[in-house]
This record gives sequence, C-alpha cells and structure tokens, in this order.
Amino acid sequence: MQEFPRHIQDFLTYLETIRGKSPLTVDEYALDLRMFFRFLKRERGLASPALPFDEIPIEDVDEALLRSVTLSDFYAFLSYLARDKGDTAATRARKVSCLRSYFKYITNHRHILESNPADLLEVPKNPSRLPVYLSLEESTRLLDAVEGENALRDYAILTLFLNCGMRLSELCGMNLSRLNLKERVVRIVGKGNKERQIHLNDACVSALEAYLAVRPTEGVKGEHRDAVFLSRQKRRINGRTVELMMKKYLKDAQLNEQRYTPHKLRHTAATLMFSQGGVDVRTLKEILGHEQLNTTQIYTHVGDWQLREATQKNPLAGLKRERPRAPEVEQKKASGERQEQEDCRDFGEPDAQKGV
Repeated sequence: MQEFPRHIQDFLTYLETIRGKSPLTVDEYALDLRMFFRFLKRERGLASPALPFDEIPIEDVDEALLRSVTLSDFYAFLSYLARDKGDTAATRARKVSCLRSYFKYITNHRHILESNPADLLEVPKNPSRLPVYLSLEESTRLLDAVEGENALRDYAILTLFLNCGMRLSELCGMNLSRLNLKERVVRIVGKGNKERQIHLNDACVSALEAYLAVRPTEGVKGEHRDAVFLSRQKRRINGRTVELMMKKYLKDAQLNEQRYTPHKLRHTAATLMFSQGGVDVRTLKEILGHEQLNTTQIYTHVGDWQLREATQKNPLAGLKRERPRAPEVEQKKASGERQEQEDCRDFGEPDAQKGV
C-alpha cells in the first residue's frame, strides 16, 4: 500500500470497510488503478521513456493530475488494454468498473474533483457466450473416476461443486463450526464477504459423512482445525490443490482437463438444476448467491437436446402425407401422354385413351 498515494489508499480502505468488498477484489482494484496511472504518466511524458512500464512509480500522482483526467484518457487506456495487452471485453469491463468507482469516490467523498470525468464512461460490450459445463453423463464419469488415498475427500469436494454450485473460494473456506449435517445445511462466506446458507441434498450429506469419518484430527493446528477440507499437510485446502486434483480426475475420466475448471462445475450445477431439475431462475439466483438476476440468466440457455425434444412436442409433429409430385413432373407426364396418342395415330393404332 505504500506505493499508492493517500487518496488511492483511502479508496481501497473504503472498498473493504464500507462497501464490504473482499480482499481479492480490493487487490484487483489496486492493480487496475496502478496500471491506469502508469499508463497516464507515460502518455503525459511524466515518466522516463527508458523506464519499464511495470516500474513506473505512482506514489506521486497528485490532485493536479487527477483534475486533468478526461474521458479521452479513459478511452485511450481501454484501447491500450485491447491492442497492447490483449485484454478481453470482460477484463476491460472490470477495469472500467474500478475507474468509475474510484473517480466517483474522489468526487463525491473526497471532493478532489468538482465533476466526475468517468460519469459518461461506458462498459465495453461483452459478447454473450454460453457457459461451459459438463453433461449429466460426463458429471457421472468424473465422479466415477475418483479413487486413491484421498478418494473420500475428493469425492465430497466434487459432489459439493456439482450439487450446490459453490465457488472455489467458498468450498475452500468451509468450516466445521458452520456445518450442520443433521439440519443438512452449511453457512459459507461468498463473494463480497456475504454469508449465505447452502442446503445439502442426500448426495452431499452422504459424501460428507463418509469423508468426515476419516478426516484427520491429530496434528491439525490453529485455524486449520475448523476447516472442513484438509490437505495432506493437514492444513486448510487451497484453491490450487483443488484445481490440480480436479485436472487429474478429468484426465482419468477422459474429459478435457484444459477446458474444465472448478468454476465450470459451478456452471454445471446451475445448468443441470435449471434444464433438467426444473429449478426456476429466481430460486437458482439464491442458490448461487448472485446479486442480480441477469447474472443468473446465463444459465437459462437451452441445450440441443431440449430443442430436439421441443420440436417433437409440436402437435403437428406426427402429421404425414404422401409427397406431392412437383409441377414439372406433372407437365412431363401430360406431355408424354399426348405424344403417345400422336404416335398411336401415326401408326394406325387405336387411341390409347379410349381403352380400345
């Protein structure tokens, strides 16, 4: 934090203490602001051209520089991100969100600016893409592939992902003190430090009971004692360990380990609950812990099998009739019959049409 000027430090503190943003989100905003002001200093000639971009200091960003920022500076920065950094629309949209939030703060809370130059800054359009997910058959194959020394733990982890739609951080952060198998619920801390209750179905309860029966208790120290899932070192399991574990089982199940991640299992749970479980979108929103309904609606896509099934349900689907002849075929037939009659007359044969 010492590398940031006071107004940025105050903003980051505001995000965490007042807005309730997670430490991860605050860290991402800090990186985004550092990149923007490095870019701005280089564009304004306030940093030596010989100095590498990643070494441009920003602790000297003062109020005079802030007051000089215009909407054009934001557009130039977004162009730099797209062309030089290769950032996707989603990544640029997050940086826009950061800049809008920061400049709103220094305008309305710190009163450094009289007007906010980011007021008219639009979020880059993000192409709509269907979520990547496993089919029901592929999900079963993944679970069937689990074996080995940590099979009970790993099976429970994958079961929770596929049935509850948890985020990776939520699963790693699960605590025994917040787990109640009798009531079949667990309370977790989700995005934005918001707590929510997850209901556990039969598969989750069964998998957790089997794992907890063999979960290590000896040698687990400090805060790790409350962790539901432990690593081999008897410490709270981390996200990287879960990712590597999942890649192994994906490969064993002959699924694409590069295509699927723990977050894709969250997509899988949401898609299966909506498309095959009949869960409505508003209920799904609460299960996933989304703030906005439109975030949940990406899971309401329709699969190919549903499209095929829908067309078969059309009341006209069973209606069939003999295929009519094309007009040109009828014309050729009539022409042929006339020619046959003329040929009969030429050769003194009876008129074929009279049936003689």
